[in-house]
Amino acid sequence: MNPLHIIMPVKDSLETAHDAIAALMANEGTDLTVYNDFSTAENTAQLSSMATQMGFHLHNWADHTNHPSPNYRLTLQHAQQRALRDNAHLIIVESDVTVRPDTISRMAQQYHPGIGMIAAVTVDNQGKINFPYLYAQHMHGNIVATRKRLSFCCTLLSNHFLQTYDFQQLDPTKQWYDVTLSHLSTALGFTNLLMLDNPVLHRPHSSRPWKLLKHTHPLRYYWTKITQHRDRI
Repeated sequence: MNPLHIIMPVKDSLETAHDAIAALMANEGTDLTVYNDFSTAENTAQLSSMATQMGFHLHNWADHTNHPSPNYRLTLQHAQQRALRDNAHLIIVESDVTVRPDTISRMAQQYHPGIGMIAAVTVDNQGKINFPYLYAQHMHGNIVATRKRLSFCCTLLSNHFLQTYDFQQLDPTKQWYDVTLSHLSTALGFTNLLMLDNPVLHRPHSSRPWKLLKHTHPLRYYWTKITQHRDRI
């Protein structure tokens, strides 16, 4: 079986990030790299302390680039290189997502040649499917092959997919790449799976609260998105 490289981009919001990291590190042998995307100096110091105490790798983008946050493109490129070096699958877990003890192992068990991406569905505190998988509320079955977008909330990118597409080609004018890579995976002939029976807790946009406007005040969200050139997908 391929090794599993788990990455987590973090931008402040240490309360949810701590919960997300702790849930992952509770599993013995977890190989987790946290990409600190220009958190405050205080939060960076706390992440460094957490890395020592909890045993994950910490990559501070402030030590490597002047490119402003968000640095998802750089994160994906760096993580792809490491995964290919180790013949590993790449698993992305966002800092506002809390996995269950068997979440990662169950995702990995679904891999077989021909799979591009595997995602765990997200739910709220009541166990109801929430953003960004609202489209899955009416799906049936435990594991569904889909051509719809898979979010990077908790998603495996297979080593075979990583070998097929070089992330250096990702559009630098965008900020987020889940839509791009989901569609690219299927365009390249891979199958993407959404696991409806493997839910993870999602507390959306904890690191970028302005994005909550998308659900509470959509007009303000789109005005901010357009005028400030944010959230480019």
